[in-house]
Amino acid sequence: MTRAFWKMHGLGNDFIVFDARTEPLDLAPDVVRRLADRHTGIGCDQLIVIDTSASATVRARFWNCDGEAVAACGNGSRAVAALVGGSASIETAGGILSATALAGGASVDMGVPRFGWDEVPLAYPMDTLALPLAWDDLASPGAASVGNPHVVFFVADPGAVDLAAIGPVIEHDPVFPERVNVGVASLPARDRMVLRVWERGAGLTRACGTGAVAAVAISLVTLTCFLPFLVGYPVGCLVWAFAAFVYLALPTGRAAVLFGYLAVNSLLSRAVVLGVMQMFGN
Repeated sequence: MTRAFWKMHGLGNDFIVFDARTEPLDLAPDVVRRLADRHTGIGCDQLIVIDTSASATVRARFWNCDGEAVAACGNGSRAVAALVGGSASIETAGGILSATALAGGASVDMGVPRFGWDEVPLAYPMDTLALPLAWDDLASPGAASVGNPHVVFFVADPGAVDLAAIGPVIEHDPVFPERVNVGVASLPARDRMVLRVWERGAGLTRACGTGAVAAVAISLVTLTCFLPFLVGYPVGCLVWAFAAFVYLALPTGRAAVLFGYLAVNSLLSRAVVLGVMQMFGN
């Protein structure tokens, strides 16, 4: 069986995208893992399937590269918006998102960040804006849900944190019953942020849309930043706007198509790229 696909990225956070609106597609976790493998598959941080929806323009399903289904993916939602085009609504397991395709990218309203301990969720009640917890030198993070759970530590230098070592420890801590995405951030200016993220089920990624939403939202409610806001990653920046008091997140940035079209033998064992359809420099 052959299935067309798109290989896309948002600031280096890369995706395999299948359009299943005319031909349904169900993927088992082991198939997702095989396709996401960067040596024997196509390679990606997350895999996305676009479906039809009775309540929105399209429905998007997301999986991390470890095969686990997740409710939300900020950069992935921008990739979907760029493919669908125009103004669209995207049904996700975390709710319906409003999106607009832009020249070279897309903007997606990720909804209202949630700060309740049982909304993140945490294993027991505590102050989500300053968790009384520490892992080595990382202490007192803020926590929020943007369709998926995040903790964010504000540090002097995010690049100095060995996130590859401490990230999985925090991700799997029992205090986070659904595991957690781990961000380390600094604020070089009141309208600038540098952010690195260890993603739940994906590891270190070059950018994380929902991680940036969570980090900016925590900064706003703790009065440590102003708007408009730039979140910097190694390959570019996301521009953010939040509506006062309700914190509606509007990430705007590049979403590029890398290549497309794939032959998958029963979507089980072999994945072979047949042709390059589009290439972008960045």
